Amino acid sequence: MTSALPDAGLVAWWSTAWLRGDAVTDLVLDALAHLDVAGGWLDLLVDVRRAGATGAGLALPAEGDPLGLGGPPAFNALAMESRSAVVLAEAGTGLVPEDLDGRVTFRRVAARPRQVPDLGEADRGLRLALTTTADALADLDVARWRPEVADELMDLRRPTLAAPPPGIPALAGSLAARALRAVTIVDLALLDDGATVSAYETETRRAALRPLDQAARRGLVAACSPEAWPPG
Repeated sequence: MTSALPDAGLVAWWSTAWLRGDAVTDLVLDALAHLDVAGGWLDLLVDVRRAGATGAGLALPAEGDPLGLGGPPAFNALAMESRSAVVLAEAGTGLVPEDLDGRVTFRRVAARPRQVPDLGEADRGLRLALTTTADALADLDVARWRPEVADELMDLRRPTLAAPPPGIPALAGSLAARALRAVTIVDLALLDDGATVSAYETETRRAALRPLDQAARRGLVAACSPEAWPPG
């Protein structure tokens, strides 16, 4: 079980690559062919570029943590419901994925600038969270109730993500891959709560995984948001 980059992350990466002139149009359209947006991706990208957009970033909000959102309330509410969104702040545009008749379609909504974690900060935070969570799960005897989690923790360096689009910093690509593995660890560890037998055990496990879940989302947002990357 390995998590895939969220659709909003793909849109953010490939839109940024096109807006910065790092990826040709056909390559971008092929990468996003399984996703829809009103008017088509090329018309949207041309429109937001004319409006001043030079990149697109990812938002991954969760309950109590509006990560990557800057408003307005209408956009935040849709993004919170979807749990992901794309922000093209310079163009005042947000994109929120919706499932329409079994196909993901991005809805265009007005959006404002936001603050996102710095790429290096998010990278350090994820490394620390992985170490801390591994220790906590070892104390909870993770290998006994979820051997798959132990396997994931032992194999953190194995690539889990296809090569990012042209122009994406190497650290952004590697951080996204590690963040996705962290998401996999959280998902596996919470699957049926690992057959816990008490409410206390369930909450202890969730508490141990909460920092890793947050660090993974911060890592993905930073990896897929050009405003988090170092200049150049």
